[in-house]
Amino acid sequence: MTSRVPEIRQGAVGNVRVVQRHGRTLVEKRMTDAHRHDTEILALRTLADTDLPVPELVDHAPGSILMTLMPGERLDHGSADERIGLLAASAPLLRRLHAVPAPAGLPDPPDDRDIIHRYREAGGPPLPLTIPPSAGAVFCHGDWTDANVLAAGGEITAVIDWEGAHRGDPLREVSRAAWGASLKDERSFDALVDAYGADRDLARAWTPIHAAELWLWFAEAGPPEYLTELTERLRRWPD
Repeated sequence: MTSRVPEIRQGAVGNVRVVQRHGRTLVEKRMTDAHRHDTEILALRTLADTDLPVPELVDHAPGSILMTLMPGERLDHGSADERIGLLAASAPLLRRLHAVPAPAGLPDPPDDRDIIHRYREAGGPPLPLTIPPSAGAVFCHGDWTDANVLAAGGEITAVIDWEGAHRGDPLREVSRAAWGASLKDERSFDALVDAYGADRDLARAWTPIHAAELWLWFAEAGPPEYLTELTERLRRWPD
């Protein structure tokens, strides 16, 4: 028997709840996108035999995934300095993920040429949009943000929300994570990139792509006020 208990605030997905099943406290995640649903299942199954702190896949059905509840709070739960320290602490985990062999069936990476085309067609602010040379293809999380990495007591306790996992460029992923974090605190970029062990200049070469991708997200699905704020920021690029 499964019974519902209060919702949680972990990750950035809205349709997530805590449930009780046979005396266990679990998380049920519901998704309407079958592709992303299957990707999360594949990622969790693949990572089950690693030492990475990810939820255990308990059960699944069409549109629903049942997994263990992981301890900790989102990295933006604490102070700015605590957040930056924890972002840096998450970087070795990201490197370890990138060393895990990508399973067959993991989706392809984002199509950066398509991102650039759609961004220009949509009339986004001018950006120096070029695709940097490839650093290879590895197992990527797809959305390594302070909403999807949890911590408690100054330690990283979990990485959640694997629906965007794919086989992609490791430098693109660390750069995306660092640039996204820098929108809240610009110190975050160097902190995360340095802790990962990547070259700052090579990582920054990817940032216009991330900016275009985020702008498109807000233009197509996000709140209008977020699009307005980001548009003003991009008009001042690279400040």
